[in-house]
Amino acid sequence: MKLHVYILTALFSLVGVTSFAQEGKISRADKKFDQYAFVDARKIYLDVAEKGYESADLFQKLADSYYFNAEYTNAEVWYKKLIDTYQEEVQPEYYFRYSQTLRALKNYELADAMMTRFNDLNGTDTRATLFKESPDYLREISEYKKSKYTLEDIRSINSRYSDFAPTEFEGKLIFASTRDSGGSVRRIHKWNNQPFLDLYQTRIGEQSGSFSKPSKFNKKLNSKFHESTTAFSKDGSTVYFTRNNYTKGSYKKDKNGTNKLKIYKSTREEGKGWTEAVEMPFNSDEYSTAHPALNADNTKLYFASDMEGTIGLSDIWVVDINEDGTYGTPVNVGRPINTEGRETFPFMSKNGNLYFASDGHPGLGGLDVYVTSPQLQNDEQEIINVGKPINSSYDDFTFIVNDETKLGYFASNRKTGMGSDDIYRFVQEIIPCDILVDGKVIDKDSGDPISGATVQLIDSSGEVVTSMLSETNGGYNFDTANCEEQYIVRAIKETYNGDEVVFTTPDESKTITNNLRLELAQKPIEVGDDLTVLLELNPIYFDFDRFNIRPDAALELEKVISVMKQYPTMVIDARSHTDSRGVDSYNLSLSDKRAKSTVAYIISQGIESSRISGAGYGETQLVNDCGNDANCSEEDHQLNRRSEFIVIKK
Repeated sequence: MKLHVYILTALFSLVGVTSFAQEGKISRADKKFDQYAFVDARKIYLDVAEKGYESADLFQKLADSYYFNAEYTNAEVWYKKLIDTYQEEVQPEYYFRYSQTLRALKNYELADAMMTRFNDLNGTDTRATLFKESPDYLREISEYKKSKYTLEDIRSINSRYSDFAPTEFEGKLIFASTRDSGGSVRRIHKWNNQPFLDLYQTRIGEQSGSFSKPSKFNKKLNSKFHESTTAFSKDGSTVYFTRNNYTKGSYKKDKNGTNKLKIYKSTREEGKGWTEAVEMPFNSDEYSTAHPALNADNTKLYFASDMEGTIGLSDIWVVDINEDGTYGTPVNVGRPINTEGRETFPFMSKNGNLYFASDGHPGLGGLDVYVTSPQLQNDEQEIINVGKPINSSYDDFTFIVNDETKLGYFASNRKTGMGSDDIYRFVQEIIPCDILVDGKVIDKDSGDPISGATVQLIDSSGEVVTSMLSETNGGYNFDTANCEEQYIVRAIKETYNGDEVVFTTPDESKTITNNLRLELAQKPIEVGDDLTVLLELNPIYFDFDRFNIRPDAALELEKVISVMKQYPTMVIDARSHTDSRGVDSYNLSLSDKRAKSTVAYIISQGIESSRISGAGYGETQLVNDCGNDANCSEEDHQLNRRSEFIVIKK
């Protein structure tokens, strides 16, 4: 980790306090430090320190020169000196770096004390908030998926240098390495005195799983500067990768004289191989873009960047890939994924899970690997530390996994490795897991069993997995649920109000019992009633500027469908409304599309088209005074963004 992560984040985070020393050595060292020649700068700083010179700035830069090369034992010495000697001058960020350093050394008690001090000084920082909200983070991480992975340090391809960023491609493993290739000119990066990164390849044995001797991937893609982190299109015709800002022999810098990272793209032409790489249109000389990752259908490109709008030192961003090959405008994936720390090295699995490395979320030390579901609303996303043994007290990153085979790779600079960073292969063990979901349907008031109720098991996408009628004793049971997934079990019966329970299955075999209590309908449904109110529906959300039915919206629509099936002559009118923000005509058109999409979904679930109609009303029927240009709160606008299901015939 002594180069690849920090070359993205520290380029923009080493602000520090300007040294006031007038001595020529300090000035010379500062210039090297500002150029990220940490090893050269460190030699001078150590010489000055050994002669008795002290300052907060000197201790900060000495500690940082080790921290940004993942030499945590030495970094701890100088961060401790800094905080012990200049406590009143220490900026909050140095308490965070010291805490991360202590975690890497497994001194969790003192690391937590430093995070508490960080929280005291900078309580609004997401990293401080997450620490405060997760007092048992070490136990939670240690218990999650513990002992479910078998790890292998792939010594046949690792070197004594830095090897990381594995990607599977056409039976080969593509990765980045600083190994000395034995060329006539040995170019050294002054950050850590290692050669520049190039892309390498090794063939994976189909039966044995062994690896061939690594060789350079492609001379058109490798340059004399850094190349790393690749993402290949599913048809193998396109590769996205990270490189220094270097195109056609031109090495460019920003206005401060710093060379940034950029994402490049190359296509493979039949019989000609890979073309010369071209820049992505959203690159800039003034900020970095790096570490590309494609989703399963290649319609989105995730990456890390510190461009304007970034929350922390580096954030995860995403950009749409249009059908014509053009690109949309990059969008920050936002919180809770991104923090004021470093979020980097994204990877999208075929199942739609986003894996990424971060030092901003509670972890074991350094960068840890986390997973979440980016398809969910931000406030619904759960950020999960994948736990041991993937994560360690050191830096763990560039995680990839095949959801079907459960085999994957990642890189780490843990002490057991051969070099600065090693690539590890893992297999996720398939542990047998049998889930039985059972319970009874009973009358809420009398407690008597209810037979003949329709009981459904519904998965997180809103699909009905299976259903049955409750037995004479009200009992039901399902044996089709999977482990570690969210489900709904729902019971409905004519003349009763339905009941449902949301639950998540555990990661081990277990029987989950949920009793469902049905209450006789207190109010008859009348013409003019709004089912949204009667059924207490949750808001029907649509993605921004879209009108397709999301899984969470489908769950609410199933409640409407259930009532329509209970009352086979009922006819309803679906009405979609927006708030007043935006152009009136556009709001009217969008709401109409959403209403029509809602109607189509209900029809697709077995309701006759003659029983459901729908239209959009845009902002023409506001429920308050929040019209155009009104100064209203978000809560007031939310009242106007609504769906109605009006009964027009019983």
